[in-house]
This record gives sequence, structure tokens and C-alpha cells, in this order.
Amino acid sequence: MDKGIKILIIIAGLLLLLVIYLIVHLAVMKREMKKIRNELKQTRKRGYDRQITVTLIDKDFSLMTSEINKNLDFQKQLKLESEKAERRLKQSISNIAHDLRTPLTVVKGNLQMLEKNKGLTRQSEEYLRLAIEKTDALRMMIDDFFELSVLESDNVPVEIKEIDITETVMQFLISHESVIRNNGLTPKFDFPEKSIFVCADEEYLQRIFSNLMNNIVKYATDSFLVSLKNWQEDGKEICTISFANEVDEGGHIDVEYLFDRTYRGDKARHGQGAGLGLYIVKLLVQKQGAEVWAKIEGNMLYITIMFQKLDFE
Repeated sequence: MDKGIKILIIIAGLLLLLVIYLIVHLAVMKREMKKIRNELKQTRKRGYDRQITVTLIDKDFSLMTSEINKNLDFQKQLKLESEKAERRLKQSISNIAHDLRTPLTVVKGNLQMLEKNKGLTRQSEEYLRLAIEKTDALRMMIDDFFELSVLESDNVPVEIKEIDITETVMQFLISHESVIRNNGLTPKFDFPEKSIFVCADEEYLQRIFSNLMNNIVKYATDSFLVSLKNWQEDGKEICTISFANEVDEGGHIDVEYLFDRTYRGDKARHGQGAGLGLYIVKLLVQKQGAEVWAKIEGNMLYITIMFQKLDFE
């Protein structure tokens, strides 16, 4: 065979080996890149307590992986510092709210003593009435912040048990009859004939209903609706409890953000409290494994909580 042809064959063979090597190397690199991508996805889901490793013997690839791991360590440190700062803030809010309760109680008591004074002028009586009203508003804000700091911690026990939610709602409304009547409201009911049982924490339910009733009192004009419904879905019995009231035609409510902290649908009528009522409702509902949402139908705002129903009586 001609010497030149042999050389060409050798060169072709070397080129073929080079191509095969490059293809294999590229395949290995793609496999490692896919592995890194999956590891980064898992990091987002499970936290930053992970390190990425590669089996490819490549200096640049190893350096890139090293930089990614350094970045993950940095993000982990930021996350830990952020969580620590958030815990400190929640504890500070709880401490401040707790410390303010005692002097505020003293202030309220002194104002009530002054209220019994028969020698006050009409103007002084009006000033006193406003002072008591603002003191009550401040107490509500402090209570909201204190409750929020407790709920956002992981130390709140949840006692889930079987509860007759029909009876619970009726008893709650009966106990709040004077509040409803004094605010000139007419309740309307839409309840099924049979009692409905759900998995819930009874104390949490009372707090949820109380916050929803406060919202009704603030924004309802003439009447409000409380409805209780149940149906089957995917083989499960579902129960919903809704509180609804009319909304102003000229008002604007972003139901998507209604359960965010300090959201106020009507800034001109913010009333008392810190605007945390519905956010607290969301926390209480979620801690029971239930769901809550809001929607507007016509001129009615519905706030609905959904539980899984256990049984009928």
C-alpha cells in the first residue's frame, strides 16, 4: 500500500477517535449539566443544605461547580440570617404588645373613672368619648399584633377533632345577637336541614368567626348572609361556611390580596384595628388544613372557608 495512503488512513483513524472522544465527552458534560440542574431544583425545594458534585474530570467544569457551591453556601447563610431576624422581630412585636397591655388597661380604667364624673362640660364629655374610643382602637391593634406573633410561630397547638359546625355557627351567632342588633344589621341564613361535622379546632373556629363578624360589622350596611353548604367531590364530602355582605358600588376590593397583611379594601373607612383580621383568619384556617378564599358576586363579597366533612347525622 502506498505510504501516503497509509498516512491518510492513520490521520482519518485519529480524527475518528477524536470525534468519538468529543462526542463521548459532550455526552458526559450534558449528563453532568443535567445532574447539576436537577440538584439546583432540589435545592429550591428542600433548602440549601446540599452540595453539588461532578464526576467529570475537567478543570473548568470543576471550578464552575465550586463557584455554584460557594453561592449555595452564601444563600444558605442569608436564609438563616433572614429567618433569625424574622424570629427576633416576631418576638419583639410580641414583647412590645404584651408590655403595652398593662399601661393601656390603666389608661382605660382612668378614662372610665372620669366618665363617671357628672361635672364635665359637654365638650369635655365629647373629648373623653373620643379618648376612650381611640384607647379601644389601640387595644385592638395591640391584640392583633400579639395574636399574629403567636400564630406565626410554630409553637401553637392545634386540637383537631370532630365538630358539629352547624351547631357551632348557630351558637356563635346567638352569642353575638346584641352586637348584630346594636349595629342595625339583619342576619340572613342559608343552612342545610341536617347537621354537618368537620375536622377542626373549636377554639380556632370561634376566633375565625369573631374576625369575620368584626369585618361584617365594619363594612355591612343593612344585612349580611351566613351560608353553610356541603357536596361530594372526588369521593369526599366537602363543607363550606361563607360570610357575605354587600359592598359599595364605588368601592374597589382586590379579592386576590384581601388576606394579605394590613390590606384595607376601603382606605376611607379603615375603622379600628391594624388591618390584620383577615390575614389572621387565613393563618387560623391553614393551621387546620382547610382553605379560605374571597370572591365578589354582584354586589356581594363572599369570604368562604372550606373543610372536609366527615359525616352526616
